[in-house]
Amino acid sequence: MVSRMREGREDDTLLLLEHPHVFTMGKAASQEHVLWTDDERRSRGVDVIWVDRGGEATYHGPGQLVGYPILDLARLGITIRDYVARLEASLIAYLDELGIGSESGAPGLTGVWSDGRKLAAIGIKLNRSVVSHGFALNLTADLEYFDGIVPCGHADLRPTSVEALTGARIDTESAARGYAPHFAEAFGVELAWAAADPLRPVVPAS
Repeated sequence: MVSRMREGREDDTLLLLEHPHVFTMGKAASQEHVLWTDDERRSRGVDVIWVDRGGEATYHGPGQLVGYPILDLARLGITIRDYVARLEASLIAYLDELGIGSESGAPGLTGVWSDGRKLAAIGIKLNRSVVSHGFALNLTADLEYFDGIVPCGHADLRPTSVEALTGARIDTESAARGYAPHFAEAFGVELAWAAADPLRPVVPAS
């Protein structure tokens, strides 16, 4: 999709989804950031995937809203710094709608935070002017899974979730529908919903 966008054959796209249990390891991650043994991971059904985004280790799994904006920043007329700020602002606006006060991280800490705990992680890749990867917002995620890694390289900083803060159990599809208008407003775009049917899973080479 990124390649097609670079060639002008793809529209700007926002993918909203939920992952199975997985630790994703960015370019700044190391094996030492995975704290669970292979046996522990297997017993909990967690894969480890090395990816080409920036940042260190993070967790994705059930009970999260994961968003992958694939955008041509040049076409939108914004910088990468502006992109991150708008992405954070869209999440903060959605959380405010849920009655949760949140804010961008302190210098050196990306993502969205509430009372010193991380609600949403952000990790991105810039390929020429096309940005990919995105965010993971904890809705009802089992926060114990974060104990298996050093999250984003900061062992002393802990995650939280919408459920932990409010008691509300919001499913991923409802969150996607609720979040999307805030993304559209933050980026000054109109969204047209599309089914996931055209997207096909990539089968690993044998």
